[in-house]
Amino acid sequence: MPKPIRTLQASLSLLVLAVCGLWTAQAAALAVNDRVENFRLFDHQGGSHELYYHSNAKAIAFLVQGNGCPIVRNAMPRFRELRDAYAAQGVQFFLLNSNLQDNRASIAREADKFGYDIPILVDETQIIGESLGLVRTGEVFVVDPKTWKVAYRGALDDRLTYENQKQQASAHYLRDALDDMVAGKAVQTASTDALGCLINFPEQTARANHADISYSEDIAPILMQNCVSCHREGGIGPWAMTDYNMVRGFSLMIREVVRTKRMPPWHADPMVGHWANDRSLSDAQIKTLVHWVEAGAPRGEGEDPLVTSQRTYYKWDTQAMLGEPDAVIDIPAMEIPATGTVDYQYHHVANPIGRDVWVKAAEVLPGDRAVLHHTITTFGDIITEGRHKGRLKHKGGLRGYAPGITNQAFPENTGVFLPADTTLEFQMHYTTSGKATVDESKMGLWFYEEPPQHEVVSMFVLNSRIKIPAHASNHKETVEEVIPKDALLYNLMPHAHFRGKAAEFRAVFPDGREQLLLSVPNYDFNWQTTYELAEPMFIPAGTKLVQANWWDNSAQNKANPDPSIDVTWGEQSWEEMLFGAMSLRFLDKEEAAQYRAREAEESKKHNVASAQ
Repeated sequence: MPKPIRTLQASLSLLVLAVCGLWTAQAAALAVNDRVENFRLFDHQGGSHELYYHSNAKAIAFLVQGNGCPIVRNAMPRFRELRDAYAAQGVQFFLLNSNLQDNRASIAREADKFGYDIPILVDETQIIGESLGLVRTGEVFVVDPKTWKVAYRGALDDRLTYENQKQQASAHYLRDALDDMVAGKAVQTASTDALGCLINFPEQTARANHADISYSEDIAPILMQNCVSCHREGGIGPWAMTDYNMVRGFSLMIREVVRTKRMPPWHADPMVGHWANDRSLSDAQIKTLVHWVEAGAPRGEGEDPLVTSQRTYYKWDTQAMLGEPDAVIDIPAMEIPATGTVDYQYHHVANPIGRDVWVKAAEVLPGDRAVLHHTITTFGDIITEGRHKGRLKHKGGLRGYAPGITNQAFPENTGVFLPADTTLEFQMHYTTSGKATVDESKMGLWFYEEPPQHEVVSMFVLNSRIKIPAHASNHKETVEEVIPKDALLYNLMPHAHFRGKAAEFRAVFPDGREQLLLSVPNYDFNWQTTYELAEPMFIPAGTKLVQANWWDNSAQNKANPDPSIDVTWGEQSWEEMLFGAMSLRFLDKEEAAQYRAREAEESKKHNVASAQ
């Protein structure tokens, strides 16, 4: 056997772990042959990963990572070697961090310092680590995607101990387990003792108290704040949160959609930007919900706020803020068949208002939410001659409809000028639902009594030359637009179809600086969210706004109609788009000078702070 080799630094580090090893573990680990439930987590670089997406892998290997852990730091070179050796054989590798004391920023610094090039999944709420029964950093576990059961759990090999490390391992536990799984055999050595620092899961010791979480005071308020606006009678949710019994009946489903980040439907990276319409749950809310469900969803004492609350739901979302619309425009009705394809419909409606108006807010009220996927509303003049005769020459736009769009007024003191003699165009995209129906959608408009100070402008970017290769799982293309004048940016909306995987907007300023404005690492075609900035952003003239989209044209994308074909631009959902929209207003010279002076002052403060 090779002689043990120790350095003073390694010995001191491992001595610390020896002390850690004296602690008593607080949770029973998920055992071999236990099933691992699905989850989705961000990695340390902002990517989004779902466990069950990797159903085509031969195995999924995890190393439990923790900042400052010598076992992890010493094990990582070997784990990386195994990744390089087995990736081509269909094995997926991840690191997983559930440490209470680590966060995405500190984990990213650790990864940069030690050259970790494997995604580190960040379990910021600890609910995934709790469900896995993690005990120590440095532990390895392997999941079999054929059954989603734990196939191996324990140490990577026998090279490391708390006080010594050998030059070479004599037992290769992870390698042997992967060899068995790649060969389709049962893992011969399925469990060993793992080494590393114990992970503190405070909620494990407090588990007995989870039965005391108050449905009335804790759970119902979370649901009312984040869920009930959709999960109500007449809402777009598939079931209504009418009372405790309904919630209890669906409680396991609530836990599942929270763990996989399917609900609430918010897909932006929380580390990038601040958004006025952020629908995501806080870490504290997630833990409260999941722990309450895992405690059996107890009723407890107190009234049921879902029954007794006096919340009023209006026909129009905007009605709660501005009252009844000043005008309602009927969009021509459409008969939608039970099955098949419905081409995009373009309805032209002469402006029925009869006078020039400044629009404060606009909202499309779907006739049948089951079939109406989206509406885009523009206005302008009908072209009367030439090859584009009968089409609309666009002059402006109003708010449209898609699941995920928040209906609200245009930003304060801004609006859209709608001329009396204009024609409105409604682009309607329908998808069949298995039942024949008639869609009778409407548009409501709210007006200013006096013209607002500023006009809000809608800008669109698109790249119609995209080509997504067959079977490509992470294809990227971009489009960019130069902002011609100093402006304030209010919102951003990326768009793709079934194969859409991720999207981002990045600003490239005239001085060469770049800033990531929006990152959507888990794009979902079912939710066409417009991301409203919490504070409007100054965009100097000459800034390039660059939108990037990624598509998954592989068979692993369950929404993919056909992974075997190259995909190009098209209006239908089985085709693809690289499309983006934004709202902004242009500044006059005086306003622009004020914003530029403010930017210069902030830049000066930043430079001083950096120098210190």
